Amino acid sequence: MEAIVNFLKSTGFYLVSENPLSLIMLVVACVLLYLAIVKKFEPMLLLPIAFGMLLTNLPGAGIYHAELFEGGHVHWEMFASGVPLANGGTEAVGLIDVLYLGVKLGVYPCLIFVGVGCMTDFGPLIANPKSLLLGAAAQLGIFVTYIGATLLGFTPEQASSIGIIGGADGPTAIFVTSKLAPELLGPIAVAAYSYMALVPVIQPPIMKALTTKKERMIQMKQLREVSKTEKILFPIVVTIFVSLMLPSAASLIGALMLGNLMRESGVVERLNKTAQNELMNTVTIFLGISVGATATAANFLNVQTLSILALGVIAFGFGTAGGVLLAKFMNLFLKDKINPLIGSAGVSAVPMAARVSQVVGQKENPRNFLLMHAMGPNVAGVIGSAVAAGVFLALFGS
Repeated sequence: MEAIVNFLKSTGFYLVSENPLSLIMLVVACVLLYLAIVKKFEPMLLLPIAFGMLLTNLPGAGIYHAELFEGGHVHWEMFASGVPLANGGTEAVGLIDVLYLGVKLGVYPCLIFVGVGCMTDFGPLIANPKSLLLGAAAQLGIFVTYIGATLLGFTPEQASSIGIIGGADGPTAIFVTSKLAPELLGPIAVAAYSYMALVPVIQPPIMKALTTKKERMIQMKQLREVSKTEKILFPIVVTIFVSLMLPSAASLIGALMLGNLMRESGVVERLNKTAQNELMNTVTIFLGISVGATATAANFLNVQTLSILALGVIAFGFGTAGGVLLAKFMNLFLKDKINPLIGSAGVSAVPMAARVSQVVGQKENPRNFLLMHAMGPNVAGVIGSAVAAGVFLALFGS
């Protein structure tokens, strides 16, 4: 009888009574799975994030132990000796404890950036260097949100991590948060990827509110042809320049530009395809599950999470507005006018934000083809968000 009682007490059905909030988190995880599978909200990463959240909130599963990473440091001694339990014993580290090391050490985001670089064509940016300014202006959302989060009582490290949501770049948000505010990793990752999926909903009202019909109808000249030499030199020059200016951004920028160099050089096609497919897909699974596992009831069900979700919307809004408004300002001095709609693409959600510019522009003028023009600010936004991450890491990283 005692053995039966001990068995029943070891089941999750019994353990859930000790932490009833885990039931709420299981419901939240199922809602996110619904959004990923049925509504297709960034399913490639939201699905593994949601499933990681499901696993970590199963009572007694022991898949993830936050104690191993308490205080923002990896407690390597516990990986060898086991995780201390309340009864004085120890428990072996779980599967996600091991996988999470790739997040904590900044490995997964950089590997994903290699894949992103392999899939990115910087040709539109090289052909129209002015679009770099639009990509930079769209990072306004990051710094405005940083100020807002600070005023709401978040620490500078937490405010930096929340602000990066405005870059619309999930791996960068995860990279910065894992370094500066790992306790907020779950909510920030969910907010970043959810809002990235909502770019077609969030951006158009802001774009239309800030532009006139005449501005939205502006047709732009076809971009010049970019030579192979320019495309090969670009990632090398950007890596050297940005890394010398911001050494803390070298890992992200270096990974991104390595992938792009593999794409443009044409001499490592096998590596290029592997980085785009097998590597990218494998790392995405590990990253998603690991990040989702940090979303425990204690970390997720609080006022902070609601504040992060609200600030995320503000970040996207100001980022969109920043790019559009700078394009309008530049038109005061340019002979060949820029359609301000392409400025909104600087938020870095590649290529979704560029497609939004194209869709909104064509509704006003069916002969308007803005996609390639919008890809310039779009890929510039990827660089811009990595640079912003480097700035925060240089200011607040330990």
